[in-house]
Amino acid sequence: MPDGRILCLPIRALAGTKNGIASLILNQSSFEVEAVLADFLAGLLKPSKPDVIVGMPTLGLSLARLVAMRLGQTRYIALGTSRKFWYDDALSVPVSSITSPNTSKRLYADPRMLPLLTNRRVCLIDDVISSGSSILAALELLTKISVQPVSIGAAMLQTQRWMAKLSENYQTPANPICAPLVTPLLEVSDFGWNNSKG
Repeated sequence: MPDGRILCLPIRALAGTKNGIASLILNQSSFEVEAVLADFLAGLLKPSKPDVIVGMPTLGLSLARLVAMRLGQTRYIALGTSRKFWYDDALSVPVSSITSPNTSKRLYADPRMLPLLTNRRVCLIDDVISSGSSILAALELLTKISVQPVSIGAAMLQTQRWMAKLSENYQTPANPICAPLVTPLLEVSDFGWNNSKG
């Protein structure tokens, strides 16, 4: 961690490959771990001066709430994958993630929240950025409402596989995509797991 403390995480093998990833599941972490990660992330995001924090479902929501509080905000905006009856399908996009690759879901913005996003400095938060697919879906959704985030944050940047996808589709602002934890793609060998440089 940024202060030198060590967070022990399980390694999850990626099916059909010799690769694995360090796995962070925030709602399985202690309150202390979640709070410390929120402290670090709020510090990293503060220079971008966000007016509003937007949280990604599901595991990014609790982190977004904690970061918003640490930045002195009174609320945050939650995107969702559960369609409420007042939602507009035009304010949704398909979404997938590394942890649920074979599910068909959509990401929704609540139309009633749009006034809180218009002409605001938005920071988008998820728990982990791995392949970049879910963050990319959120960026597509925010584009539909003419919002370009000033920053993107996560508790962990998992591998570097997300970089190419996001650099093609997100004009990185002065404040980069940031996280307190950065972990490599791992490759199994006869001696255990090693950094595969990916």
